[in-house]
Amino acid sequence: MSADKTPSYPGGIAAILTQMEGRRDAIDYAPGEALPPYDTPLAGLADRIIGDPDGDPEEAPPFRSSYHRKRHALRKELTGRSELVFLNALLIAHLRKRSFPEHAPALFQRLWAEEGAALLAQLDPRWLVSSVTTFGDHGLSLVQRSVGLALTALFGTMKLYESERLYSGLAADRPFALDGKARSPLPLEMDSYSLPSGGLDVNLIGRLWMEAEGDPVIRPLAHHLLELLICDERTVFRRLRTMRQRQTRRQATPAKSNAAANVAPVPPSHRDLTPESLRWGLTSTIRAPLRDIARFAAHHIELGAHLLHIHLDAPDEAAAAFLTRHPAVRIVQCDAAYWAQTGRPRPEAHQLRQAYNATQSLRAGHGLHWLAHVDVDEFLLPQRPIPELLAEVPMSAAFARVAPAEALAPEAGLPQRFKTTHKHAGRPKSVLQDVYPTFGAHLYGGFLSHSSGKVFTRTGIDDTRLGIHTLKYRGEEASNRHRLSDVWLGHLHAPSWQGFRAHLDFRRSLGSYRRSSERPEMGQAELIQYLLDEEGEAGLRALFDEVCADTPDLRARLSQQGMLIEQSFDPDAAVARVFGELP
Repeated sequence: MSADKTPSYPGGIAAILTQMEGRRDAIDYAPGEALPPYDTPLAGLADRIIGDPDGDPEEAPPFRSSYHRKRHALRKELTGRSELVFLNALLIAHLRKRSFPEHAPALFQRLWAEEGAALLAQLDPRWLVSSVTTFGDHGLSLVQRSVGLALTALFGTMKLYESERLYSGLAADRPFALDGKARSPLPLEMDSYSLPSGGLDVNLIGRLWMEAEGDPVIRPLAHHLLELLICDERTVFRRLRTMRQRQTRRQATPAKSNAAANVAPVPPSHRDLTPESLRWGLTSTIRAPLRDIARFAAHHIELGAHLLHIHLDAPDEAAAAFLTRHPAVRIVQCDAAYWAQTGRPRPEAHQLRQAYNATQSLRAGHGLHWLAHVDVDEFLLPQRPIPELLAEVPMSAAFARVAPAEALAPEAGLPQRFKTTHKHAGRPKSVLQDVYPTFGAHLYGGFLSHSSGKVFTRTGIDDTRLGIHTLKYRGEEASNRHRLSDVWLGHLHAPSWQGFRAHLDFRRSLGSYRRSSERPEMGQAELIQYLLDEEGEAGLRALFDEVCADTPDLRARLSQQGMLIEQSFDPDAAVARVFGELP
């Protein structure tokens, strides 16, 4: 090691070896204790079940020796499992030490030679890996030692890598996005794995499989572990395969040369629509207090929505009874019976539930010509009547996008104001650092929420699905879209510090603050993680105060760039007019 290199472990290899050896002291025995002898009968151990050691005076504390302590810990862990599984674990615990009874390696070999099939049927993956590691240390043949050591290195490296990857915020079965690859070099000057044609994974698994063929004792164990590995959906091997398939599909899809590449056909019946004959509505999947749902519903009813198709993600009969007093509101209780009728399990991700429910609303039509998919904290803010805006959409467009406006957090008594991104205000990106001096370079458009907006889509088009931010036609985003003018989508994403903080954990794990590679900027997820790591709560509050808080200074900077939106907005008053007082 050159003098200018600092090892990751202070003290270098010497310190690593010292730490590794620190837990390898031999197991000691009290009088009358001993590891079972080499010729101990193995037949029938697979059928004898271990009871709770605390109920056995011979097994329960106080401990007489380190052997008694280890034996008790293993039997406690393996309560309800077989004596065969326990003997395997006890031998592994001894064989990890610097010294052990002379017959321990031979008994371990005999155990696997005679009872290997039963062990494979009864051991969980953790103990299977521990067993193959023991073959690497105490194998009788060169094949046993080489396969054992190779699989130990493979599974140990995987455990380190997969544990670190959890800090990306992605579940183990979720591949990275194809467009998010960093261009930095790998350690030790290694070449990067080639996603389209790399064979490292196949060669690694294949060579281990073939090497294990050379020994009849370790072969079943090694092959069983490799089968488990290639069938598990939570490994780097499965993620790389999925990414390779995605890249192959992407390369096989002809580049869209113009805006007509995936045109969703507009129904002829839409040709003669006028502001007077046009019917529009909203669909939303909601899990929120009744007060919030009533505000959402009343605001849009007063805008003239003909139908609000609300799916209650948390079924609530009282809320449904209150809201359906107005004829424009239709409620679907998304309970177990609802999902059972769909013939599919309830999706775990709320985004998938939203998209499914929105698509059902779109396909049902409900007599509407236009349907928008919005959330309970999103409010249309039109400068002209919505039927006028929709009637002006060109007949060539199947859907129309509404630009977002993120709410500022006002002090008590002040009106609600909104802001837009630099792009939607027609300003260059460079103005963001003038508006948000500290955080402008790290947030797209200066938004903590999404900057994609939401869409209105025409009903009556076959083979379409309504997503969170777009319309899909035949599985791909429809290309014939239009940008609605004179309307914003007001998003009450962080209307107060308390609201921002209360939703933070959910948004970081399942919502809009999950890590993403869609943007070159640092992004909300990375920025929030950095602030939490470096500055804690004070860093989060500084972010909120600069980006969200409705202060005179921020309003002035936004107004100077044409990014401030001031429009009458009072959903509480709308609730009183539409529903009366809340129960």
